[in-house]
Amino acid sequence: MQLILSADKNWAIGKDNKLLVRIPADMKFFRETTTGKVVVMGRKTLESFPNGLPLKNRTNIVLTRNLDYKIKDAIIVHSKEELDQELKKYNSEDIYVIGGECIYRMLLDECDTAHVTKIDYVYEADAYFPNLDEDPDWEIVADSEEQTYFDLEYQFLKYKRRE
Repeated sequence: MQLILSADKNWAIGKDNKLLVRIPADMKFFRETTTGKVVVMGRKTLESFPNGLPLKNRTNIVLTRNLDYKIKDAIIVHSKEELDQELKKYNSEDIYVIGGECIYRMLLDECDTAHVTKIDYVYEADAYFPNLDEDPDWEIVADSEEQTYFDLEYQFLKYKRRE
C-alpha cells in the first residue's frame, strides 16, 4: 500500500478539515497518481471534497464509525477489520491512503511507499503526519527539483520503507 499527501516543514497536513494550501501541480500529481486506483480515507476527508462526493475514476473506500453512513459511489467500512477484508480484494500496489491523520497513522505500518509533496513553509494546523525524516524505517528514494508556486517552494519526495 502507498500513502500520498502534502505536508509543511513540520509535517502538518491540515487545518479545520481542509488542506493547508492548494498547489495546482500537487493536485495534478495526486489526480494522475490515483486515477484508476483505490483510495482509502476517513469520513471527514471525504466530506472535505467538493460537494462531499467521492473522487471520480477511483474506487473510494471510506472508514467511519457511523453505521448509518451511506454515500453513493463509495464503499463504506466501519472497522479496521472490515477495511482489511475489503482491501484484500485489490492489488496492494493500487491502494493509496489519502487521509486524514487518524487513517494515515492507522495504516502507516502497512504501507511501503509514501508520496509526499513537502512544502517549505510552516502553517497553522491541527492535523499532522508522522515525521518520516526522523523515522529510521523510511528513506527518501526519489526527489524532484525544487518547484515554486507564487512564493511557496515545494518538492515531490518519494519515501520507501527500508527492507
